[in-house]
Amino acid sequence: MTDVVIVGAGPAGLLLAGELRLTGIDAVVLERHSRRPDFCRGFNLNARALDLLARRSLAEQLIAEGWQAPQAAFSGLPVTLGLAGTHTDHPYSLGIPQTRVEEFLEGHALDLGADIRRGHEFRALDQDAESVTVTVGTSDGDYRLRAAYVVGCDGGRSTVRKQAGIDFPGTASTRFTLLGDVELAEPEALPFGVTAGPGGAVFVIPRPGYVRIVTADLNPPADKDAPVSLDLLQATVDEVLGRHVELRAPRWLTRFGDAARQAAAYVRGRVVLAGDAAHIHPPAGAIGVNVALDDAFNLGWKLAATVRGDAPAHLLDSYHSERHQAGAQVLANTQAQVLLSEAGERLGPLTDLLTRVAGHSAGNRAFAETITGLDTRYDMYSDVDHPWLGRLAPNLTLDTRAGRTDLATLQTAGRGVLLDLTGADVVGEAAAGWADRVDIVAASCPARPELRAVLVRPDGHTAWVGTTDHDSVDGLGQALHHWHGPAAHHATTATITVTAPTVTTARSR
Repeated sequence: MTDVVIVGAGPAGLLLAGELRLTGIDAVVLERHSRRPDFCRGFNLNARALDLLARRSLAEQLIAEGWQAPQAAFSGLPVTLGLAGTHTDHPYSLGIPQTRVEEFLEGHALDLGADIRRGHEFRALDQDAESVTVTVGTSDGDYRLRAAYVVGCDGGRSTVRKQAGIDFPGTASTRFTLLGDVELAEPEALPFGVTAGPGGAVFVIPRPGYVRIVTADLNPPADKDAPVSLDLLQATVDEVLGRHVELRAPRWLTRFGDAARQAAAYVRGRVVLAGDAAHIHPPAGAIGVNVALDDAFNLGWKLAATVRGDAPAHLLDSYHSERHQAGAQVLANTQAQVLLSEAGERLGPLTDLLTRVAGHSAGNRAFAETITGLDTRYDMYSDVDHPWLGRLAPNLTLDTRAGRTDLATLQTAGRGVLLDLTGADVVGEAAAGWADRVDIVAASCPARPELRAVLVRPDGHTAWVGTTDHDSVDGLGQALHHWHGPAAHHATTATITVTAPTVTTARSR
C-alpha cells in the first residue's frame, strides 16, 4: 500500500514525485526501462518552466549548467520572438539536455524519499471507490500494489490512459519527419541551420560530438512505427539536397508525426493523467517537456491535499479544468506553427500579417508569452479584479521580521503563502484558521506599497489580492476556503511569521 503510484519516470513523473514527497505523501514511481535512455529527446527549458522550478529552488543549478538564448522557440515566421520585457524572472530559453533535467529531478525526488523502481512495468489497474490496485511486471514476476491514486505519466501511448478507458480524441498524423543524431563524415559539407535543396530542406542542429538532422520523411511507410535505419535517413537527406552528404555513427534515429490529441478527461475516478499521456502535439516550439512540468506542478499540491483529506471536493477536478484548457491552447499553438511552416501562396497574406504584428514590440511580446505559456491565467473565482489574479505571481522582494526574502523563497516548501502587508496583522487574524495549510507572512513590499495582502497558491498562481484597507476580508476567506478547504476550528494563533523555509535541495548528480 502506498499513497500514489506514478507510472513513468520522465519529467512529469519525476517532478510530481518530488512535489508529493515535499508535503509528506508517499510516492512510488514505476518505470519499465531499467535505465535512463542513452538518447536525448529535447534540449530546451522555457521561461515558464524556469519560473515554476524556481518556486522550489530547482532552477538555479540547471541555469548554471545550461546556455541562455534571449528568445522563444517558434516555427513558421521569419521573426525572432524576444523575451525581454515579458512577464518572467527568466527572460530566456535555457539550452540543457532533457536527460540532464530528468537526472536532476530524479535526484531531487530521491532526496525527498520517493521510491523509484526501474525495470518495473505497469500492466493493469483495477479501481474502486476507496483505492486503485495496479499489477506490475518485473523480471522476477508480477506483483500488485495498492494506492489511493494512480497517475499516468507514461507517454502518448499511455497504458494507464487506455486501462482507465479515457478517450484520446484529435487528429492523426498526416506528415512525418525523420530525426537522426549522427556524425557528418565531412562536417563542412552541411552547415548548421537550414539548408534547402530541390527536394525540400534539411535542418542541422549542433550537438557535442555529433549533429541532429531533421528532415521530412518523403516516403513514410504504412507502419509509422517501423524502425528508422541509417540507410533510410541517408537516402532521404541525399534526395532532399540533390547531392550526397555522408552520415555515420548513428546515436538515435526516429520518426515523428504531426498528430494532435488530448485526453477527454485528465481525472477519472482515482486515475489521473499528466504530460504526454494527457496530450500529444507537433514538436513545433520545443514546448513538450515544459508543458509536462507545468502539468505536474499544477497537480502535485492538489493531489497531495486530496490524499491527506483536507482538500475541498472540487480541488482535484480543478486540475482537469485548468490544465485541459492550457493543453488545448498548446495543441492550437503548435498546429498553427505547422500550418505557417508549410504555408504556400494561398496563406502568404496571413504569414505577412502575423510577421508585421510580430515586428511590433507589443505584438512580439504577446506572441512570446502565448507560445511559452507565460500568459497562463486560471479562473480564481474571486471577488476582486487585479491584473495578477490567476497568473503566476511576480517574485516580490519582501522585508519580514526575519530579514529580506522573496516570494519564490517562501514557496520552496510547497505550501500556499498569504502575504499580510497591512503592518497590523489584520489579514493574519482573518486567515488564522488556515495556518496549518498556508504560511501567513507578515511583511512589507517597498516596491509595491499599494498592496495590502496577496494569497498565492502552492503552484505560485495568485488566488486573491487586496489593494486597499477596504477590500473585504470575507473575500479572502472565500478564496482560502475555495483552494484550501474549511478553516480549522482549533486554530488559536492569528499570525505566523515565517522565515525562509529549510528544504533539502536536489543534489548534484
